[in-house]
Amino acid sequence: MRALSLAEALAVIEGTFAAAKKHDCYALAAIVLDAGGRVKAFQKQDGASLMRFEIAYGKAFAALALGRTSRMVLQKAREKPLFVQSMERIADGPLFLEAGGQLIRDDEGEVIGAIGVTGDVNEMDDICAIAGIRSAGLRADDHFDAKTQQRLNIKKNPPLKDPRKKSSR
Repeated sequence: MRALSLAEALAVIEGTFAAAKKHDCYALAAIVLDAGGRVKAFQKQDGASLMRFEIAYGKAFAALALGRTSRMVLQKAREKPLFVQSMERIADGPLFLEAGGQLIRDDEGEVIGAIGVTGDVNEMDDICAIAGIRSAGLRADDHFDAKTQQRLNIKKNPPLKDPRKKSSR
């Protein structure tokens, strides 16, 4: 199994924050976990509110725990609440049920970690996380074609778009 390096984890976070600046996001926090769910890197932008570490960690851990984006974990919780409640009881880490957690994959599709991003609306957390993964030369779930997604058992995510009004920032 390929390991995620510290340099790659930091590059993912730097790319996430660059995307946040480009999209004029609120202050974000981002965490990168390795494939075993252990913290590889964490950074919080100036102005990010309290508990951002815990929220970001829970988003990334949820993605790793179920092998899908945290947006899809939230969907699973809505469809099968007892399943996710049971998962929360037996998990050795937090599960935060909101979008913003993305799996980090290598070129072959192997999961080598996850990122959790928090601080703006869910869609922007996801958009910035995916941009950060791409900027580091790694892959998110949406980087694979349909045939590869099926082979890798990737759960298809709905398309993301910035839901905020462009004029009020």
